[in-house]
Amino acid sequence: MLDKLIEWDKKLLIWLNSYHTDWLDPVMYLITKTWFWIPLYGFLIYLVFRFYKKEGWFILIGAALTVLLCDQITSSFMKPFFERLRPSHDPSLDGLLHHVNGYRGGTYGFSSGHAANTFGVALFVWLTLRSHIKWSWVIFIWATVMTYTRIYLGVHFPGDILVGSLIGLTCGWLSYRVAQKLIARYRHKQATA
Repeated sequence: MLDKLIEWDKKLLIWLNSYHTDWLDPVMYLITKTWFWIPLYGFLIYLVFRFYKKEGWFILIGAALTVLLCDQITSSFMKPFFERLRPSHDPSLDGLLHHVNGYRGGTYGFSSGHAANTFGVALFVWLTLRSHIKWSWVIFIWATVMTYTRIYLGVHFPGDILVGSLIGLTCGWLSYRVAQKLIARYRHKQATA
């Protein structure tokens, strides 16, 4: 059964990766970079402090915890444990995928750290801001686009993205709960001081 899933994963990647255009290549290459989104992160931090004031620091701790958990689970544990080659390093896919600017990523790709981090942060942000901003759900569009770039660039299988996204959602939810407990504890101390 596992062999069949791996085969389907490869076929789905080849199909999705085949939809590319020359003008979109540099765009996808750019938006896959974490630093490209610094203005978005700055805007989100602004919103957090606008709505949470001093308690915004607990929100930032929760967001940092999300990224830390996602990164440690995917990059420090899963990739070295499973040692599943990225499609860009898989000899059976040589010549079948479209790559941009020779970008191939690291050797192993299961599961996607990009997917874990972006979906983890997206869920954390949505849970944090949903009662203040009705359109906060659009953060999931960012997460979807960001993770799709990994398939477009041929450096992750769809299964890598799916598992990474689930890990991210779990970490985002757990970190949100931690942040809420910290805020509740802080408010209790303020009320009794």
